[in-house]
Amino acid sequence: MPDANGATDGPGVDPAGLRDLVARIFTAAGLTGPDADTVADHLVQADLRGVDSHGVSRTAIYVERLGQGLIAARPKPRTLTQTPVSALVDAGNGHGIVAAEQAMRTAVAKAEESGVGMVAVRNSNHCGMLAHYTATAARAGLIGFATTSAPAAMAPWGAKEPFFGTNPLSYAVPTPPGRADIVFDMATSHVAKGKIILAHKNGQDIPLGWALDAEGRPTTDSGAALAGTVLPLGGPKGSGLALLVDVLSGLLSGAHYGPHIPQLYNNPDRPQGLGHFFLALAPGVFAPPEEFTARVAALADELAALPAAEGHRRVYLPGEPEAERAEHRRAHGIPLSPEVRAELRATAGALGLPADSWAVLDGPAAPAAPPAAEPGTAR
Repeated sequence: MPDANGATDGPGVDPAGLRDLVARIFTAAGLTGPDADTVADHLVQADLRGVDSHGVSRTAIYVERLGQGLIAARPKPRTLTQTPVSALVDAGNGHGIVAAEQAMRTAVAKAEESGVGMVAVRNSNHCGMLAHYTATAARAGLIGFATTSAPAAMAPWGAKEPFFGTNPLSYAVPTPPGRADIVFDMATSHVAKGKIILAHKNGQDIPLGWALDAEGRPTTDSGAALAGTVLPLGGPKGSGLALLVDVLSGLLSGAHYGPHIPQLYNNPDRPQGLGHFFLALAPGVFAPPEEFTARVAALADELAALPAAEGHRRVYLPGEPEAERAEHRRAHGIPLSPEVRAELRATAGALGLPADSWAVLDGPAAPAAPPAAEPGTAR
């Protein structure tokens, strides 16, 4: 039986063992134990949800940049300004996942106290899967919203050279107890650049329409796409949303934006200086929380009752395909490509970890599914 991402049965990698390995890698790379745990938890959660482009395949580049001093292993973040409903944080060039985790928790705490919480972050780094942070707000009974800037990778509508990043955004909406929260996460590009990076790492082509090559021509070659530009989702619509993300994450926080952000890969010289934006909103400022979540449940039930169109099994709410995929992968393991397994072994070995520490990777490699856009998770 295939999982929700199309990967076939067969022993995958045990999620708990994978998490322990990745935490050991980041501890050896210089992070504190708690920070290493935070990053490892995040990456494995991304793989469980099927957001493989933002999972443990990112381990090697994070370790490389820690080793080069381009990410501070022991940062000293500072709160620059603060009100009862807002904070501006300088992440001290620390790991973006750690900075973003703390920022959303701060926004949640402010929303629980004042009804709304907003945190802008600058001087940060790649923060992984935004759905992780908005889901944190939803679990607290709050509406969550998040954006992050990214290096230039996407041509604005009508251009052939990249200016915007893939500039993702995410929202999450709480539901009554016993139901999965609604969690939406998307890139404003047609597809996350991370998917193209992963396809290239795995020696795969990409679907036509994802990207242009360096000459501005449509391409299926993942290498040519990385030398060119990804395309905005929905043409001018995605381009307009990407601009908003740069305003919230970059301009508002005082961080870099678009073409002024150094690349994550192939950049041995400069920290990225990324910006993020997080919002948590308490429904209770407008209506009793139980009444609000009951109305969310009614809307969800109405959507689920709609007849499915040809080629669709049923109508999914944002986050439901990822929740199904996570349930399958918890039971059957996470399917990592041979290339990602080999990269993790090499990274652990280079940091001096003993060979038995990566034995969790030695199960048979699950066949890699072709890259495809995933509802509600593209970044």
